[in-house]
Amino acid sequence: MYANRVNQIVGIYEKALPSAMPWEEKLKVAKSLGFDFMEISIDESDERRARLDWSDEQIYGLRRLCEQHQIPLHSMCLSAHRKFPFGSSDKVIREQAKIHMEKAINFAYKLGIRVIQLAGYDVYYEDSNEHTHQRFIDGMKWSAKQAERAGVMLAVEIMDTDYLNSLSKFEILKREIPSPYFMAYPDVGNINGWNYDTLTELRLSRDHIVQIHLKDTLKVSEHAPGQFRDLVIGEGEVDFTAIFRALRDMDSRVPLVIEMWAQNENWRENILTAQKQLNQAAERANFPLYISPLFH
Repeated sequence: MYANRVNQIVGIYEKALPSAMPWEEKLKVAKSLGFDFMEISIDESDERRARLDWSDEQIYGLRRLCEQHQIPLHSMCLSAHRKFPFGSSDKVIREQAKIHMEKAINFAYKLGIRVIQLAGYDVYYEDSNEHTHQRFIDGMKWSAKQAERAGVMLAVEIMDTDYLNSLSKFEILKREIPSPYFMAYPDVGNINGWNYDTLTELRLSRDHIVQIHLKDTLKVSEHAPGQFRDLVIGEGEVDFTAIFRALRDMDSRVPLVIEMWAQNENWRENILTAQKQLNQAAERANFPLYISPLFH
């Protein structure tokens, strides 16, 4: 279909599959649906944070499963810092932020994960101010040095809250943290939801984007709070055709991840619908992306 062109690789977010599904089954399902990799979630729940304390036997056991089924864990969504933010006024919480970061980098190194997506929050359950902002910057500088030592990329997500909801804001942050291991992980749904010009934003950060979340959203307006999650791609207002055209013109080949959540028994059908919508948008944009299930 795209002769002599390098196709995009596309992954699926772990939470798009039922949480109770065993890891081997998750990997088999992701492979059968035509994905190139999975993105593991380390969120603020005790269950998922506990993964950072797995033994080497558990970690390398999962890595062997990935090799067996030829579906790597290419990236990690590390949202545990929402509970333990670097910008917190509480020194104990800030120490926990460092501990979680060190564990996450070590976990990623052993599993072969290349990119750790960081939540772009200075704080989440506290009020943000100039002090939380500066502590966040200090925490990111420290984190980047830990990542450099391990050769694991840190990439800040463009978020669903006002603090870091555009790549323009990331570029200002990036000036403070010039490390080659501190980059951007835009979520096109979040950028769109906050009414930024998504195409201009992507072009602005062309040299700093290492991975992209594909998610549909509804925009914030004077009369609506917007909707930043739980939409199936095609139900929101994100213009994926225009986004794919922009990525084509930028000659971008960074990995893409479909971010969805398995809310009910229709999770598989929702993923197939998202694939269909994205394939059609890519075809209209003449963009080298095509996700095809191996079998149903």
